[in-house]
Amino acid sequence: MRPSSSAPGDPAPGPSVQPHKARHMAESFGEDPGGYDASRPAYPAELIARVVAALPSPESGDVLDVGCGTGVAARQFQAAGRTVLGVEPDPRMAEFARSRGLPVEVATFEEWRPEGRTFAGVVAAQSWHWVDPAAGAAKAAQVLRPGGRLAVFGHVYEPPAEIAEPFAVAFRRAAPDSPFARTGPARRPVEAYRTLYAGFADAIRTTGSFAEPEQWRYDWQRPYTRDEWLALLPTTGGLTRLAPAQLADVLAAVGTAIDALGGAFTMSYTTLATVAARR
Repeated sequence: MRPSSSAPGDPAPGPSVQPHKARHMAESFGEDPGGYDASRPAYPAELIARVVAALPSPESGDVLDVGCGTGVAARQFQAAGRTVLGVEPDPRMAEFARSRGLPVEVATFEEWRPEGRTFAGVVAAQSWHWVDPAAGAAKAAQVLRPGGRLAVFGHVYEPPAEIAEPFAVAFRRAAPDSPFARTGPARRPVEAYRTLYAGFADAIRTTGSFAEPEQWRYDWQRPYTRDEWLALLPTTGGLTRLAPAQLADVLAAVGTAIDALGGAFTMSYTTLATVAARR
C-alpha cells in the first residue's frame, strides 16, 4: 500500500507528474514499515463492504492486492472473509506484511508473473499511481475472472491551513530542489484528485475489457494529536527520502503549528475509488 495522491509530500496530480517512473520514491516507504503500518489510516468500512459485495463468490478466486505495502487494506479484506495475495515491490514492506499473516510476492505489478492464476478482485489501496496506468489496467484485465472487479482507491488529506501552510514553507526550506517543493498550494483540492482518478478510469476503458468504471467518494474526519500526526508525516512520499536534519526541521515546524492549535486538530479526509467490472 502506497500513499495515494494527497498525503503531504506525495505526488500532486498534473500532466507532468508520472509517479510510476519514480521508482526511487515508490520503493522508499520500507524505511520504517512498523511506523508506516501503525500510523496509516484504514479505509472506510463502507468502501470495503461495497467492494466485497461486488466481487464474485469466494469460490471464484482470491483478491490480489497490488502494492499491498504492510497490508493495511489486505487485512480489512481478510476480515471481510476474502483470501488475499499481496504483490509488493519493496521487500521490507513485504516481510512486514508476511509477519501479519499476508502472503506476499515481491515484484512490481507490471513485472509480476501470475503463472496462470486468476482472481475475483484486483485492488490497489494508495498504490495505483505507482503503477503504469495503461500496463496496470491491461494486467488487471489479464488476471481477473469474468465478473471480477478492479478497485483502485486512496485517501486525499486536507489538513487545516494552519498546519498545511507551515508544512509547505518548512518543506521548501528543507528540500528546495524536490519536485514536491514546486507543486503549488499546501492544501490540494479534492477536485484535482478526482481528475487523477478519472484518468485511471480512462486507462481502464482503453483496455476494452471492462464495463464502464464507477467513481465512488467517501468523506470523513479523524482527530489527530500532535504526536499522532508527526508519526504519520515521515511515512509520506516527499519525506521518506529527507536527511534526518531536514526531516527534523519539517516536523518541528508542523509540531509548533499543532501546538498553537492546542496540541490537536481534526483532519478532513476524502477517500476516492475507481471501480470497474471485468466483462
